[in-house]
Amino acid sequence: MNVGGAVKHMGVDVSGASEKMGVDVGVMVGKVVEHHLSGCHLVLITTTPHSPLTSVIISRLSEGMEAGVVVEAGWVFSQDQLVQDHLLQGLWDDTRATCRGLILDLTDINNTTTILKLLEAAGLRKKSDTRVLVVGERAGVKKFLLHHSFRNTVHAIYLALHYHTNNDSLQRIRSSFRKVFTQETIARGGVWVYRRCMYCNNGEADARVISHWVITPKLQDIAHLFQDEVQTLAGHKLRVVAVPHFPYMDFEFNARDPGGIITVKDTVDKRLINTFAAALNFTYEIRAEPELTWGLQENGVFTGMMGQLQREETDFCAAAGPSPERLKVVEFLRGYPSDLMTVTSLKPSLLPENLSLMRPFTGELWFALLVSVVVWGVILWLLQGMWRRVAGGNGVRFSTALMYGWAALMEQSPRDPPVNDSGRVLLGWWLVFCLVITTGYRSSLIAHMTIQGKTKPIETFDDLTKLTNWKWGTESWLLKGVPYEYFSKHPDPIIQHIFKNMEVISREEALKKVLKGHFSLIVWENNLFITIASYYTDSHGNTRYYVSKKGVSIMAAFGWGFRKGAPFYPRFHQLMSRLEDAGIIKYWTEDVTARRVKENRAAAALNPQVVLENTRTGDSEEVVLGMQHMQGAFYLLFLGCFFAFLILLWENLAHSLFSP
Repeated sequence: MNVGGAVKHMGVDVSGASEKMGVDVGVMVGKVVEHHLSGCHLVLITTTPHSPLTSVIISRLSEGMEAGVVVEAGWVFSQDQLVQDHLLQGLWDDTRATCRGLILDLTDINNTTTILKLLEAAGLRKKSDTRVLVVGERAGVKKFLLHHSFRNTVHAIYLALHYHTNNDSLQRIRSSFRKVFTQETIARGGVWVYRRCMYCNNGEADARVISHWVITPKLQDIAHLFQDEVQTLAGHKLRVVAVPHFPYMDFEFNARDPGGIITVKDTVDKRLINTFAAALNFTYEIRAEPELTWGLQENGVFTGMMGQLQREETDFCAAAGPSPERLKVVEFLRGYPSDLMTVTSLKPSLLPENLSLMRPFTGELWFALLVSVVVWGVILWLLQGMWRRVAGGNGVRFSTALMYGWAALMEQSPRDPPVNDSGRVLLGWWLVFCLVITTGYRSSLIAHMTIQGKTKPIETFDDLTKLTNWKWGTESWLLKGVPYEYFSKHPDPIIQHIFKNMEVISREEALKKVLKGHFSLIVWENNLFITIASYYTDSHGNTRYYVSKKGVSIMAAFGWGFRKGAPFYPRFHQLMSRLEDAGIIKYWTEDVTARRVKENRAAAALNPQVVLENTRTGDSEEVVLGMQHMQGAFYLLFLGCFFAFLILLWENLAHSLFSP
């Protein structure tokens, strides 16, 4: 049944309700809704299909109400599981409303357990911003407001009515609600208004009286009925779980107590948590995730840190990244930019000097030049042959035509130019071609001799797949979170090839294999930078490793994960945004990184087993050509002599076989 054209009815029959019953209560609730829940999606839950209070509330709220749902708790649980899931799934969803309001009718005190069960099944704990208005008797205030179902609810008001709770009294309420309310309630002090205070009892929840109302046409103290968001946690202790990932989080893992309390080193997250604790007045304990994993999804259930948040065993986790699956079970708070997944390989080396004479031209250009010499010689030979047939005279041998073109290319002026015009034109254009080619070769050769070329660096995953006899690997801890999902589920065949042939190896072993060549390490850029800068970089900042400049961003950002419905999440989000906008987080990241590198290098200098090699290449030194630079010319000379010797043997053999 629709009420006012906007409220959907679920199991409540109000057709026989009298508008005269409970007018005062209807006015009271209507005033609260009008002032605090205007425009919200309202949910009205009752325990009996014929509650006079529910009937009056519906009639009072039907006008001007955006949207709402009326639910009889017992009726919902009488349905089969499929229907229950469908009803509970659509209980809170309404895109037209900007907020949520919940009104609970507890006039039937014998069925309050059913309402609490419904709230737990409907997931009220995941919607901490829902504004709850409860109407019931005073004796059940703390039992109801401090129930586990309201553990995340920030805004909860309890209107405590004063009437006897025996069966005769309940019968009088149902038969003559107005008479009981006006005589019993006002006579015994009106209506006491209680508020659920999230952290008032030494950091724990409590129910506190905030007002005393005598029902009149104009209620008092209604403007500040609902508090704003949580401003302070009043010493509440938060549970934090962490996995080491420097520079954001780092600690010494105790294998004897894998899930115990840890002491965090100087990191970005430690500074952030201490700042938040001072600003929001809370204490905390940080525990290590026993398996040191962020968490993977298995049949809708997460392992690792995400699993603890999903089961609400902890309040938030440090240094994690979002994914579509994770965002369904946790709230994510962006803290710092995403770290890039990069490829670390051996630093590009100098190209072989024995090929320096060949390097100014590419292989395609050398081939085209050779073909041009042969084709030009053939054309000259044909033109001179046709001229000899027409005009007579001496012709040109084919070998002579080839040597003629080769000599011009080597900047040797031809001694006997062609006598006909066609030959002269052909020779003239060939000389122009030779001028351009020789000028380009000479200038490129000088540049290559001055600054020796290097091998092409590995920048992308595509570059890895194009290399022959090349391997790559990553650390095992990276395959316990979002990176594993990225590589295993990515549709790109290149990414699939990388994942299929990826080795799982420790960082130290991987860096040793990189130095041997034909191996690359795939890992987070910022995290690897600490290791390379600390142990594999000399005093001049030179290193033998090359980290690709085109990293892959597999996550939108890094930050913290919160359990669903955490009431303090909005305040954390506000403070984190302020710190990021002010540049504090970026500064802390750079400062923590620089401090750690300095500490590691100081410790390495005291360790005789650690040697920071000088890796300077001397690129800026003056280049003096030596035998190593010009050895290609000698190779060409030896190659020419070898071919001449073979031709000599062929000439002698031919002369001995075919001479008379």
